[in-house]
Amino acid sequence: MLRGVLGKIFRLVGYTVQYGCIAHCAFEYVGGVVMCSGPSMEPTIQNSDIVFAENLSRHFYGIQRGDIVIAKSPSDPKSNICKRVIGLEGDKILSNSPSDFFKSHSYVPTGHVWLEGDNLQNSTDSRYYGPVPYGLIRGRIFFKIWPLSDFGFLRDSPNGHRFSDD
Repeated sequence: MLRGVLGKIFRLVGYTVQYGCIAHCAFEYVGGVVMCSGPSMEPTIQNSDIVFAENLSRHFYGIQRGDIVIAKSPSDPKSNICKRVIGLEGDKILSNSPSDFFKSHSYVPTGHVWLEGDNLQNSTDSRYYGPVPYGLIRGRIFFKIWPLSDFGFLRDSPNGHRFSDD
């Protein structure tokens, strides 16, 4: 009897470990559901919108200008940020402070990206902390799940003119 109970417990533990490994790989390498908070990506993503982030692009260096990404915050590694890719390595960026008083050019170094929120007046982004290392990118957001009225693929940036190659 004891042998039968131990056998069932070991099978249960084995299945739990197997499914745990599968779930980990799915969330780490395929993608997952994310709730975005804060006003920095308005109007594209509102506070508390739920989106799907895929993680394959970051593994295969498939991140492009205009993509919305989830990244570890350079100023607070315990939190994630949701921003749009404005520049890739080697790009020259016309950056202005959030107050719009000072304008300067910045170059994105190798292995980095330039991230900005769509709500330029209310976003802490690369204009504040500089280029972000590519390794901090966790995934690319491309699909909005909630609210249902906005269900579908994300729209282009309201600041599309920022992507011009001057």
